[in-house]
Amino acid sequence: MARLPRFVIPDQPQHVIVRGNNRAEIFCADADYSFYLEKLKLACDKHGCSVHAYVLMTNHVHLLITPHLEQSLAKTMQMLGRYYVQYYNYCYRRSGTLWEGRYKATLIDSEAYLLTCMRYIELNPVRAGMVIDPADYPWSSYHHNALGEANDLVVLHPEYQRLGESNEARQAAYRELFKLQLSENNITDIREATNKACVLGNDRFKQRIQEQLGRRVEPKARGGDRKSQQFKANRPNLD
Repeated sequence: MARLPRFVIPDQPQHVIVRGNNRAEIFCADADYSFYLEKLKLACDKHGCSVHAYVLMTNHVHLLITPHLEQSLAKTMQMLGRYYVQYYNYCYRRSGTLWEGRYKATLIDSEAYLLTCMRYIELNPVRAGMVIDPADYPWSSYHHNALGEANDLVVLHPEYQRLGESNEARQAAYRELFKLQLSENNITDIREATNKACVLGNDRFKQRIQEQLGRRVEPKARGGDRKSQQFKANRPNLD
């Protein structure tokens, strides 16, 4: 079956995940992380993408990125992937694929989810138990968005800029957001939307995207109405 095209609307942000094949490591040394970020900046500049948040984990990458043309994201990820595979295979004397299939992406409702998704991305090392505070992890955009460290890869999104009238005010307000835990519902919504390549937003946003693209923005439910009493009665006990 042919794969459906991804949901892409120019100037609408996307949450992107890239994983190593079989969840294997894709970063083994500081030089690997640095090379990836360098080529990410190069690819974004060439193909018209803006990165608002990122984290590079040992075996996967999260990006919050806005493509400015319909093909911007696909071309950026293709160029970046090609550069990095050549580099990695050369450095570690290996051959073959590095990535676990295509990158996963979901269209983000900026007003409802952008700041939440930024926190979700930059808190990844904390949820993984690698650090206690996101500031302790060197390979994320938290150092720029929350602490003001220079980073020419990161482009401030308008929703982030509304946090304050100065860089210092925005950074302070952004740090305050991290004092509140992400809800399990938020985490689940972001994960499911990205893994299923759906649209992440409220009902009004989803309706607008569906009308604009002429496509369903959520997968059809399988196995009947999962809320019906009959379905629940016939459902096998999997607990």
